[in-house]
Amino acid sequence: MNADIFWQASFAIQMHITLALAAVMVGALQLILPKGTPMHRLAGRVWVLFLVVVALTSFFIHKLQVWGMWSPIHGLSIFTLIMLWVGVRAARAGNYRAHAITMSATYFFALVLTGALTLLPGRMMHEMVFG
Repeated sequence: MNADIFWQASFAIQMHITLALAAVMVGALQLILPKGTPMHRLAGRVWVLFLVVVALTSFFIHKLQVWGMWSPIHGLSIFTLIMLWVGVRAARAGNYRAHAITMSATYFFALVLTGALTLLPGRMMHEMVFG
C-alpha cells in the first residue's frame, strides 16, 4: 500500500476517498440494522450526507477525461444525487419498498461497483492499494 499517493492528492480527492470508504461501512451497517429503528434512521441520514459529499467532490476531480474535463463517473454522480433524493422521498412518503430498493441499488452501483472499478490498473486507487 502506498499512502503517499493519498497524502499528495488534492483535498477534493482526499475527501472523496475518505467519505466513500466511510459510506461503504455505514451502508453495510444499514443493510444489517433492523429497519425503521432510530439507529437505522440516524445511520441513513449520515450515509446520505456522506454520499452527497462523495458525489459533489467528484465534480472537482478530473483525472479521467472523456468529454472535455468530464467522464462517465460524473454522470454517475448526477444519477447518485437523483437516486438519493428519490430514496429519501420514498421513505418520507412511507413507500418503504421503493426506499429499500432505491437505496440498496444506490449502495451497490455508487459505492461497490464504482469502488471496484477504481481498483483497475492505471487508476489512482490501484496504485495506492497495490503499488
